[in-house]
Amino acid sequence: METPRERWIGRDAGPIVRPYAVTRGRTRPRGLVVDLVTILVATGRTPGDRVWLSREQRRLLELCSRPSTPADLASETDLPFRVVQILLEDLHQYGLVEEMPQTEHGEQADRPDTRILMRVLDELRRL
Repeated sequence: METPRERWIGRDAGPIVRPYAVTRGRTRPRGLVVDLVTILVATGRTPGDRVWLSREQRRLLELCSRPSTPADLASETDLPFRVVQILLEDLHQYGLVEEMPQTEHGEQADRPDTRILMRVLDELRRL
């Protein structure tokens, strides 16, 4: 009987790495827990000599040079949301990313007013 050979679906598929390998076995954030719409931004600090960043973390840090949400980052990097959460937590612990400050009404700065967004959504539904 022949042993099954490894098959690639497409030439561009590349190597497949399990999510737990990217997060070093962690499945849940331990400290900072971000939701889908938390706005994060890079602090501009550089990682110290003792900090090693994975390719995925470097990409997330690059994308956070402009304010971004974890949902956008997951979409941009093609990583599962939970993996992005854990990697962002690491970057936060290293002091490389931070949450955008919130306004006095509890909304994050530079975030559109939810009333306006709801009105736009209502108008789009009417179309």
